Amino acid sequence: MLNIAVVGAGRIGAIHAANVAASPDANLAWVCDPVPGAADKLSHLGGRVGLDARQAIASDDVDAVVIGSPTPTHVELILAAVEAGKAVLCEKPVDLDLARARQCQAAVEAAGGRVMIGFNRRFDPTFAEVHARLQSGEIGQLEQLTIVSRDPAAPPASYVAVSGGIFRDMTIHDFDMAHFFLGEVESVQAVGQNVVDPAIAEVGDSDAAVVVLKAKSGAVATIINNRRCAYGYDQRLEAFASAGMLEARNQHATSAAVSTATLSGAANRVQDFFLQRYADAYRLELAAFVKAVAEGGPFSPSLADGVTALALADAALESSKSGQTVLL
Repeated sequence: MLNIAVVGAGRIGAIHAANVAASPDANLAWVCDPVPGAADKLSHLGGRVGLDARQAIASDDVDAVVIGSPTPTHVELILAAVEAGKAVLCEKPVDLDLARARQCQAAVEAAGGRVMIGFNRRFDPTFAEVHARLQSGEIGQLEQLTIVSRDPAAPPASYVAVSGGIFRDMTIHDFDMAHFFLGEVESVQAVGQNVVDPAIAEVGDSDAAVVVLKAKSGAVATIINNRRCAYGYDQRLEAFASAGMLEARNQHATSAAVSTATLSGAANRVQDFFLQRYADAYRLELAAFVKAVAEGGPFSPSLADGVTALALADAALESSKSGQTVLL
């Protein structure tokens, strides 16, 4: 039984805490959040609650730490956990500053630490099946990858202003997925758009984007993002290869469809938010982390994967500003 401390009791922290509490192979030992009363709201899940993350990390009854706190705290908490000899599952991104993320990676590697980054979409059953079948050679050599990720509504401009921007905050999941499918990426070209909310433009960010990544293998990925989608949370992937194509389609609440004199095969609305769409992915992500800790196996996505995704995000931002392709 792996004793886990969850740091951060907000939206993501609550998901992780509930999944730890429900896991047959883990025990929720602590939930910590510096905001008074935040961790108390999760006390029904079991374990101790507190304000001081370092107290929980250093505790003898903690084997591993799940970090779901705000991004600027990630590096500090990763290093504290590694110093305490604890395995880590940390939400994305590693940091908003690539140099700081690389310094963190170097320090963790020097200390022999074990850190997994929370790119939960790798664990989504549909995406994972597409990847596995592609890797098996079922449809030949990957030539083109298309990733569509559109949110149902834009966040407030006040959030966007401190988020690190669309490429570090939203597209970073897609950068990891592209890297997962393509392998090493050699160039990035990005176009940012402002089509949703003028207030987002006023804080210096885009609210939609299209990114093209070219891999060393010759395969090309196209990522399409938008902060607004009238029909729900649009999450699709297409892998086109030399002998066929694999798709991950949108998921709906049910598979019911209607055909009438004016409609043919019309389905109900796609799922409306990431907490619904990726509920299984978060649960399976935790299970993979617990298993890797117990068996001493490699962590995937690794801290290095997290740094790679951030490097791709920075390259996309540079390209969107310069209008030039950025070589890695």
